[in-house]
Amino acid sequence: MLDQPDPRSNPSAPHEGTAPPLDFQEHLARLAAAGLLTRIDRPINKDTELHPLVRWQFQGGLREDQRRAFLFTNVTDAVGRRYDMPVAIGALAASAQIYAIGMGRAIDDIGEGWMKAIANPIPPMRVAGAPCQEVVVKGDALRKADGGLKLLPVPISTPGYDAAPYLTATLCITADPDTGVRNMGTYRAQLKATDRLGVRMAARPGGAGGYLHWQKYRKLKMPMPIAIVVGCAPVVMFTGPQKLPIVCDEMAVAGGLAGVPIRTVKGLTVDLDIPADAECVVEGLIDPELLEPEGPFGESHGHVALEDFNMSMQVTAITHKREAVWVSILSEVTPSESSVMKRVAYEPRYLVHLRDTLAIKGVRRVVLHEPLTNLRKVLFVQFAPGVARSEVWRALYGAASLQADIGKYVIAVSEDVDPDNPHAVFWSLAYRANPIEDVQITPHRSPGHGPKTGGQRDESTMLIDATLKEPAPPLALPKREFMEAARKIWDELGLPQLIPQAPWHGYSLGEWDAAWDIYASRAIAGQWEDSGRETFARRRGGLTPETPVKDVKE
Repeated sequence: MLDQPDPRSNPSAPHEGTAPPLDFQEHLARLAAAGLLTRIDRPINKDTELHPLVRWQFQGGLREDQRRAFLFTNVTDAVGRRYDMPVAIGALAASAQIYAIGMGRAIDDIGEGWMKAIANPIPPMRVAGAPCQEVVVKGDALRKADGGLKLLPVPISTPGYDAAPYLTATLCITADPDTGVRNMGTYRAQLKATDRLGVRMAARPGGAGGYLHWQKYRKLKMPMPIAIVVGCAPVVMFTGPQKLPIVCDEMAVAGGLAGVPIRTVKGLTVDLDIPADAECVVEGLIDPELLEPEGPFGESHGHVALEDFNMSMQVTAITHKREAVWVSILSEVTPSESSVMKRVAYEPRYLVHLRDTLAIKGVRRVVLHEPLTNLRKVLFVQFAPGVARSEVWRALYGAASLQADIGKYVIAVSEDVDPDNPHAVFWSLAYRANPIEDVQITPHRSPGHGPKTGGQRDESTMLIDATLKEPAPPLALPKREFMEAARKIWDELGLPQLIPQAPWHGYSLGEWDAAWDIYASRAIAGQWEDSGRETFARRRGGLTPETPVKDVKE
């Protein structure tokens, strides 16, 4: 790979402001311009206060569109140290809107952007000189008592449970020793010493690409080179959580997202290409044989991950910009920044798989349930009215089989049921699903991402068809026009702010007679006695109470 000109000087590059930001600090500037960045200048302790403060916007009942990125400019720690490097958190995916700004696309265009980038990757180009290597810490400076990793404002994610500060917003770059194909994954890294990290890469099916590389290095009895990037262009960072094919060059996919090649530079102490405009890079070697205890750490499956034996990384260099920003992400209990980062890309990919790859008719949406369940366990497929049951079941099986760790419970619902409203889903289960006919259970599912308590037995999959099978009476709420008129009065009276959740008005579900529209119109006009005179003339004998009128011939 030859040194080449800066791609941002290319006149064919996307227009500024619509193209994705190619630098993390440019991304912060766009968030600030959009009113999505909160700057905190008062002292904040990274070990006890920083993550809990931002956690409140996920646990405090705020809507997703009320969440913000935070930039802490006055960071301290438990022993009184003050850091010159500010810390950003929530800046990658506190909300879908923040993610979309990092993608340079509207929220509705994110899925299409991913599909095009995967189909049309743009290889990176290596450049000479790089902002990410303006400051270099290596050799004795790594081992000084207050040097090395202690120079970085690494927060504690779950104060009271985590065993140490953790690198969380990581882009861990490794390469296949046989093919040279690189992998970029988001893996946690625990501070162990000024020059050592404990790195956790998922070993389960469907887990970490970096772990597959490590297995090869283990057979070769050679340490595995790794570069942990913290902070770079969002389109590069966003490739880390995606489960792309192991043979796919994810830096090239990032180029496809950006519309131009990603600038890279060779690492100082490892033979790996890293994003040239990154904020900070930790280079090192992972032991091919010896593992050390890592954890506890608050995990995204909603439990604290206890100690496991995981990879031991010897740090060989730390490099960063002169005016760098440290980046952290909020994980732990969902919803969180890490779950949003997955959800906004996974959902459209699942939709494309069902609608285009499997050619299933009538699929409207795919929704991964986020609060507490962490996306992977519960999945909803929403259908247009009148879809054949064979298509519903093809979709249920197709969604459950796309990834090994997603889809323990897969539920099909009709278009009028909002999968984001659990009450509407329970309503659908209560009245539209007969367990003996509409539920199937299949064995041999990967246990996936979760606490290891009780061993790692195979799990199973439950598929539920909770769609509307036949016409039903309308939903018993006032029609939309009456609810909207009442909403205006509510607002005029200054009553508490409403956050409507569908369904909030009545609508037809197929079973209705035009005569009943006449009755309803008379009722709101005060003419209900006219209807009473008509029904009096239709009285019948010899019937049992609750006999439906439609079953009796006039």
